[in-house]
Amino acid sequence: MNTEGAGAVVRTVGVEEELLLVDPESGEARALSTAVLALAEKHAEGESAFEPELHRQQLEFATHPCREMSEIADAVHRWRAEAIRHAAEVGASVAALATSPLPVSPTIGTGERYDWMAERYGLTAQEQLTCGCHVHVSVESDEEGVAVLDRIRGWLPVLLALSANSPFWQAQDTQYASYRSRVWGRWPSAGPVGLHGSAERYHEQVKALVGTGVLKDAGMVYFDARLSDTYPTVEVRIADVCLDPADTVLLATLVRALVETAARQWRAGEPPLDTEVALLRVSSWQAARSGLDDRLIHPRTLRPEPAADVLQALLAHVREALEDSGDLKAAERALAALERRGNGARVQREILERTGSLRDTVAECVRITGG
Repeated sequence: MNTEGAGAVVRTVGVEEELLLVDPESGEARALSTAVLALAEKHAEGESAFEPELHRQQLEFATHPCREMSEIADAVHRWRAEAIRHAAEVGASVAALATSPLPVSPTIGTGERYDWMAERYGLTAQEQLTCGCHVHVSVESDEEGVAVLDRIRGWLPVLLALSANSPFWQAQDTQYASYRSRVWGRWPSAGPVGLHGSAERYHEQVKALVGTGVLKDAGMVYFDARLSDTYPTVEVRIADVCLDPADTVLLATLVRALVETAARQWRAGEPPLDTEVALLRVSSWQAARSGLDDRLIHPRTLRPEPAADVLQALLAHVREALEDSGDLKAAERALAALERRGNGARVQREILERTGSLRDTVAECVRITGG
């Protein structure tokens, strides 16, 4: 739900993070999610925040909806710490890595849904050991939500670039900052989509996709951003899981501001940019390839510009919404820190260059994961 505060609408926001379970010594991914989830359920006070994922080498947590970004920061730190504690009890560590740097043979989880996916998608499902971050922002109605989806499309690749945290795949440097996004793109419904125009047309498209039989249900509509099938939210799904929890908070801050900015544009009668899906795909590819270390495609000019300039353009685009929610100064500081430090992909490569070891890279990322 939305609440009035400081003269402006403040939308609730929630975060889902997928985390990798790894061996404390070797750094290799370990299929221990069943044991970790059992411990989380045992020790939960009320409903557990943790859920299983497609592969047993990963687990996911979801925060409650929050109004203040300090609450999101507290929740992310809390649930990462809980995941670390439960994993340690079964001899594992937790790393906020979007792909495993070391070689891995993923193990698909049990259950009818995962069995169906494994049978239907074959190697695509088997290899899909990737960890993302999903941000939910409340909307008043499906109509508002679809209007938002139509107006944030061009900015989503910028979010991918700042969150990029998957340079390694099966012990190789992929030359991408976010190789997770390239692997994720193998799903038949993944990626950017065209303008929907109305909630009715959006739901018709989802119904048509499910009706093909290629998807099991609406939960497998893997658009970069979609209406949640469970909550009254817009769900932005394009990001890698962030290595540093501070970047998760920044991502959530920018997503909420994007949603609020888009909703205001809709109410003011400002039409969305009708950018072709092919251009959005190219923009996402560029963001996945270079992260923050080269050029990004500017959402308005559709020309390559330095990543720092495009980040500032995003900040300028959502400045009013950030000011109204009281998040502007914190967002500016967090963005400046990210540009100095680099995203997870840059940090991973710097650790590897310093240590010469992917095992040591994972170990250092385990430390950073805990904040």
